[in-house]
Amino acid sequence: MAQKLPLDTLTDLARTQTDEAARRLGALQSARLGAGQKLELLLQYRQDYYDQLHQLMNKGLPTAQWRNFQAFLGTLDGAIEQQRAIVAQADSRLDHGRSDWQHHKRRLNSFDTLAERVRRQEMLLQAKREQRDSDERAARKFFDRAAHPTL
Repeated sequence: MAQKLPLDTLTDLARTQTDEAARRLGALQSARLGAGQKLELLLQYRQDYYDQLHQLMNKGLPTAQWRNFQAFLGTLDGAIEQQRAIVAQADSRLDHGRSDWQHHKRRLNSFDTLAERVRRQEMLLQAKREQRDSDERAARKFFDRAAHPTL
């Protein structure tokens, strides 16, 4: 049974931190996706509304109704700009979350590499001990037979 190395505790902690960073990254990706979809929806809505205004203008549109359309388009443009800012913030948070996850992943990989190196050294020492014990048993057996020949 392999013994638990002190380094294994650090590796487990790093793995937990990496998993948590991955979960946070997933949430950030979902938030970014949602913000982007909302922006696309607003842009599509604005285009549809603009197309509707254009069609009405071709048929003849009263000035009051035209002002209402223009005011609504202005409000919609404001909402689009706000949503673009939200998307930019989500991009920034996503970049930070990605960097955080990469940092934790590199740290975990470093601990894993170090732990593997220690385990290999332990296995090598164990193999040398077993070989030495085997050699000693064989030598004892040889000397016992030489000292007590049986015919």
